[in-house]
Amino acid sequence: MQGQRNNLISSSSCVHVFCIFLALLVAGTGSEKVPAVIVFGDSSVDAGNNNFIPTVARSNFAPYGRDFKGGKPTGRFSNGRIPTDFISEAVGVKPYIPAYLDPKYNISDFATGVTFASAATGYDNATSEVLSVIPLWKQLDFYKDYQTKLKAHVGESKANQTISEALYMMSLGTNDFLENYYAIPGRSSEYTPRQYENFLAGIAESFIRKLHGLGARKISLGGLPPMGCLPLERTTNFVGGNECVPSYNAIALEFNNKLKKLTVKLNKELPGIRLVFSNPYFILLQIITKPAHYGFQSTSVACCATGMFEMGYACRRGDMFTCSDASKFVFWDSFHPTEKTNAIVANYVVKNVLAEFL
Repeated sequence: MQGQRNNLISSSSCVHVFCIFLALLVAGTGSEKVPAVIVFGDSSVDAGNNNFIPTVARSNFAPYGRDFKGGKPTGRFSNGRIPTDFISEAVGVKPYIPAYLDPKYNISDFATGVTFASAATGYDNATSEVLSVIPLWKQLDFYKDYQTKLKAHVGESKANQTISEALYMMSLGTNDFLENYYAIPGRSSEYTPRQYENFLAGIAESFIRKLHGLGARKISLGGLPPMGCLPLERTTNFVGGNECVPSYNAIALEFNNKLKKLTVKLNKELPGIRLVFSNPYFILLQIITKPAHYGFQSTSVACCATGMFEMGYACRRGDMFTCSDASKFVFWDSFHPTEKTNAIVANYVVKNVLAEFL
């Protein structure tokens, strides 16, 4: 029966809600061991913080969010929910994680989950400066502010319990390479690719140490996807016949290996920490290389507009060309997965990595 359930989850018949319920059955989740999900990162986990800062890195307009509850764009870079929404639901918290800067929400909403993430940011402060978004250090400042509000809202004792038992998710790094290192002059003249990987890993380590110092114990460090297979990179890979860019995928694998080693190191050095490495690389690559197995038809182009290079405002301008059924596409825009892909990746992470917290 266990094998049958696993097959059901990866089959093409598995749709969003059913995926979650099947994942709950397989992993035996739905407990109260995780009182809140707290998120740091980039557009992969931004639920709309960028809507409230002066930046062009936004998605609070159609066709984004057309498959979200109510059909309204929220600032999530997808047609619907993002991975942390699905993870929050799968661990028994709530189906959507709100953005910290969204005035529609307050500390009563944030007490069980909040995202400080900002689209187009990275580990490197220079990455966040490209499109004037929230750097990682500022996200940590927001978290400190959140702690103060949480203690005032529920009392210090309960707040400390939530802080220590919450699940902390980190998802960033892609922009550091694709929107910074390989896109503009600067870091590439200071560092070789391997040196830049080490530079970023050092920032990740410092951030986790600070987070641990503030009381966090259950932390998921997210890895890079096969970024050479993003539609934008494939579209511009003229020499390679519009296939995945091997060099970018190699960088992702190298950097992920360094992050994995970092988790081993910090688990030995930081008392009480339970740090895990959530790697989306192989599950996403499997979806891209075996799309029919998951019910997808298109992997090299996205749903939005022509599917080759559009994201953000370019998706709005090309709305008339946008696909009618996003569930057939692995990618929503040239950089971000569809809701269906997000659900599959989230279920994989819950069952294979986060299950130890449940």
